[in-house]
Amino acid sequence: MSIITKTFPIFHRAGNFVRRRETTVTPSQIEQVIRLVKRAVRQWETPTVIRMGREKQPFRILVSCILSLRTRDAVTDAAARRLFALADTPDAMLGLDLQSIEKAIYPAAFYRMKSKTLHSICRRLLENYGGRVPDSIDDLLKFKGVGRKTANLTVILGYGKPGICVDTHVHRIANRWGYVATRSPDATEQALRKKLPKKFWKELNGLLVAFGQNVCKPLSPLCDSCCVAGFCKRVGVRQRQKNHPSASCKSKA
Repeated sequence: MSIITKTFPIFHRAGNFVRRRETTVTPSQIEQVIRLVKRAVRQWETPTVIRMGREKQPFRILVSCILSLRTRDAVTDAAARRLFALADTPDAMLGLDLQSIEKAIYPAAFYRMKSKTLHSICRRLLENYGGRVPDSIDDLLKFKGVGRKTANLTVILGYGKPGICVDTHVHRIANRWGYVATRSPDATEQALRKKLPKKFWKELNGLLVAFGQNVCKPLSPLCDSCCVAGFCKRVGVRQRQKNHPSASCKSKA
């Protein structure tokens, strides 16, 4: 399939023109784009929460999601390991005092608030769900500190149910491609539920988190190294980095 594009410069900065394309990722092209991204991410480390999901333990996944909010992946991984070494069930975790949880998960962002959130979640699980993490997004949203991202990822990875987990990477990249045009992650989720083929729902978050961390970065994305650059509208891109072979995904496509 040939793609005809027209480009025009948005502005000039540091000697690099950034051009916005009139092309976009269309419904007929999304399968090819996902396939290219899937090949590319094989070279990078799997995000912590996705890796944790392979164990199919909903409680661990839920806790890891809470820890990951506004926190770098390496910090989340270390914090989760320390915490689960102390307690890996709702009953055991509620038995820990807040200071012990804080010490285990530090330096995760908002570690004091997250410690209280984890206590609250464990208490509710024991009082209302027999210690079992619910497999319903609606039920999970009733918990303090659990948003749609965490709820979706818990049911997807913990129970294998369909869902679309939209975090900052998925929201940014889907809009940057021009596949959706939304202003918030929740709106992006609803737009993707309407147009993204269901077979891609579960894996989308893991793919775009890795892709967003390594190539399609928030600021100065590596457009010259991108394996799907020919499909991307570059919405919102103001400046891009020069080619970085070590981060290239073209060779993997």
